Amino acid sequence: MSQKLSGKVALVTGGTSGIRLATAKQFVAEGAYVFITGRRQTELDAAVNEIGNNVMGIQGDVSNLADLDRLYATIKQEQGHLDVIFANAGSGEPIPLGSITEEHFDKTFNTNVKVLLFTVQKALPLIPEGASIILNASTASIRSIPAFSVYGATKAAVRSFARNWTLDLKDRQIRVNAVSPGTIPTPGYNLFGLSEEQVKEFVKSDVNNIPLGRVGTPDEIAKAVVFLASDDSSFVNGIELFVDGGMAQI
Repeated sequence: MSQKLSGKVALVTGGTSGIRLATAKQFVAEGAYVFITGRRQTELDAAVNEIGNNVMGIQGDVSNLADLDRLYATIKQEQGHLDVIFANAGSGEPIPLGSITEEHFDKTFNTNVKVLLFTVQKALPLIPEGASIILNASTASIRSIPAFSVYGATKAAVRSFARNWTLDLKDRQIRVNAVSPGTIPTPGYNLFGLSEEQVKEFVKSDVNNIPLGRVGTPDEIAKAVVFLASDDSSFVNGIELFVDGGMAQI
């Protein structure tokens, strides 16, 4: 069996659950050595054990720039470079216009935009020519969701990063793409301030808007990220790849 990422070194930020953990597993299955990050050591250790071989967990909070510096210092010491980055940052809560506070705005943009920017910027000295950067965006970049205007704006910014960084890094032949998952039930949904019952109702209502008639799985997103990370997508650059069963296309 051909391994699409054989010999590659990859980083998956926040790779302890959901789409991020599924992607780290898929990267390893395709031959990569993978670094994952997580804020809580217990969850990080559990993820490393679940992935198995060719993985190293580095505890830290990517919203803390000092932790980012320590992350990349460790990667430099252990492997010397990074061929692939899957940069993740996503949180928000449903607050309609009229109730949005400065605190909510700052927290959402700091987490979803600022963290992503510095995650990539601080990695640049470790990234060789021809590497691949994948940003985790969302269908919310183009699809309106009631009470999620601030979150949607942050994901539109992520999509803009992919376009602009494609030009910033063109002399180094580094590809930058965004993957935008649709409705993928994961533990991350609870980070949006929704209860278990609210998550179930949200997922149930979204199924009606998905042409394939079902929600997706973390593994389906992971396979798309592998495509963007591998040489199979060697002429794919600056795109937003929707993996959503067609929901954002109708």
